[in-house]
Amino acid sequence: MTTIYFIRHAESDRSVRDGRIRPLTEKGMAERRLVTEFLRDKSIDAVLSSPFKRAVDTVADFAEQYGFEIEIIDDFREQRGDSDIPRDDAGNPLISFLERQWMDLSYKLSDGECITEVQERNIAALNNVLLRYKGKNIVVGTHAMALTAIINHYDNSYGFKDLMAMNALMPWVVRMDFNKDVCIGMEKINLFVQSTK
Repeated sequence: MTTIYFIRHAESDRSVRDGRIRPLTEKGMAERRLVTEFLRDKSIDAVLSSPFKRAVDTVADFAEQYGFEIEIIDDFREQRGDSDIPRDDAGNPLISFLERQWMDLSYKLSDGECITEVQERNIAALNNVLLRYKGKNIVVGTHAMALTAIINHYDNSYGFKDLMAMNALMPWVVRMDFNKDVCIGMEKINLFVQSTK
């Protein structure tokens, strides 16, 4: 069995518009310690991440404390948004646009990625990881839309409402167990509840 711990990044600084370099907030930097505490007894074999700074930084505390070099997997990156995507005053995509994308997984406006493209890219990266790390316990630093698309691949009832709920919980963990490339179990873990035990 191969176990993947997907770590949705901690709170990031939304004032930085460039998603690749957007850092964690002070709160996010502090709360990534919840990730370190959660992973410390999981017999982790490798730490992988999206190339985006907020995902890397969320798993970096664990990697540094336990001597892992973070392997960057470009295809685990977040969705590329359309240039002309409708946005609110804070620069976030309008909820109506995101909802439409989840109603029609092939919907996009121009140069962005639709959900199907995000899903295909992330699942291809995941399948490669499952081949390379068969029988291991792996950490993957990731993002809300990318992780929602991955979960949706295995559970097509998972979609827009779940994405919105995930946006209120950072960092967040999803454990997936695999027999070869078949997902045989999934557990969604609220680190804030875990930390009170």
